[in-house]
Amino acid sequence: MVVKKSNKTNKKKLRRKLLSQYRLVVLNEDTFQERFAMKLTRLNVFVFGMAFALILIALTSVLIAFTPLREYIPGYTSPTLQKRAILLEQRTDSLYQMAILNDRYIASIKSALSGETSFESINKDSIYASIESDVSLSGLNPSKEDSLLREKVENEDKYNLFESARTVKNFVFFPPVNGSISSGYDPKIQHYAVDIVVPQNTPVKAAADGRVVLASWTSDSGYVIIMDHGNQLLSVYKHNAALTKTQGEFVKAREVIARSGSSGELSTGPHLHFELWNDGSPIDPTTFIEF
Repeated sequence: MVVKKSNKTNKKKLRRKLLSQYRLVVLNEDTFQERFAMKLTRLNVFVFGMAFALILIALTSVLIAFTPLREYIPGYTSPTLQKRAILLEQRTDSLYQMAILNDRYIASIKSALSGETSFESINKDSIYASIESDVSLSGLNPSKEDSLLREKVENEDKYNLFESARTVKNFVFFPPVNGSISSGYDPKIQHYAVDIVVPQNTPVKAAADGRVVLASWTSDSGYVIIMDHGNQLLSVYKHNAALTKTQGEFVKAREVIARSGSSGELSTGPHLHFELWNDGSPIDPTTFIEF
């Protein structure tokens, strides 16, 4: 009985403390005139304080979640920067896959020109298929967004300076040199070029606008330079005495890229060994060029 009375007494005291009224008064310090007064209880102060704290927390959360202020908080990044980063990552992946395809295609051309493989073994479609099979085996299936990005990049590449959609027939080539042909194009003996006899150090000019994809020395062909003219068109210039352009340079049509000579073990005198390739297959240069 004593314990129950004690509990009731404590509850009454607590209730009295919470509901006891206090008066908050604001006075003029000089005249002691009352300017503002408010009746308060401890319960009211507690309730108002909690409500103010909850409202402050809610407003802060809204500012952080829906305004640019969150960029100034460590750990948060701008939504615009995130979108740009994702777009750049997807574009980089697409360009990386395209670079692999181009590298393998050019490597097959180089191996054929150096005599390591036959020209008939170069098949661009099989190279692309091997790349696609490698990607599928590794589980890297492109998403819908990545496929759309790849299509966008391919469409952009169709309209750049050197990869416009032109066929071989309406593509204009200029003679790299002028002279007499000592050996013509003959696939039966695997001579996929024309040999033009010219004096030593005759300027060798680019047959069309393009980019140098190879400029180096081989034991068989001497100084060799290969140009990519877009639309899967390549031109090859062998047995030069010296090269005036380096790999990666953009060259205009009729711009000097080398000086003729007789370098390489397969050369028997000063001349230019000139080849044309379309989509991985050799074509007769005399069909489009008068030397």
